[in-house]
Amino acid sequence: MSIATKSGDKGQTSLWSGERVSKDDIRVEAYGTMDELNSHLGEIKHLVDEGMSAVLEDIQHKLVRIMGELASSGKVFNKPISEDETNHLTSLVMQFEKDIKLEGFVLPGKTLNAAKIDICRTVCRRAERRIISLSKCEDVSVHILCFMNRLSDLLFLIGVK
Repeated sequence: MSIATKSGDKGQTSLWSGERVSKDDIRVEAYGTMDELNSHLGEIKHLVDEGMSAVLEDIQHKLVRIMGELASSGKVFNKPISEDETNHLTSLVMQFEKDIKLEGFVLPGKTLNAAKIDICRTVCRRAERRIISLSKCEDVSVHILCFMNRLSDLLFLIGVK
């Protein structure tokens, strides 16, 4: 089976849950922005140490699950993101905060790797805004909203470390 199905040639796409929607639907915008974030994380994980690479890859796997959940309108997704996973991000944020002393605004791009993480952070925040827009018209798990908010905090701290 070819990936070129031509079913999207007129501006429609299929959600994971089967319905057809416009490619500019807010749901598609939300998980598409998540996909963009995931691609940027895929790049930066090759430029950091092994421990940080493992953290970023774990986050990537969670983002794939969130994208699946967002693409499952009206259908229960088989492995939704959980409060425990957000709590894990919170613990990472707290670990990083111990090592970083913030005294005002931080100029993005202190190093090349920091600049790439800053791009991840800003795309993450855009994804969060798209998800919030979606949540105004459809049910979105509070765990997704919390996870994305915490992830942007973590990416900020990784960027200034």
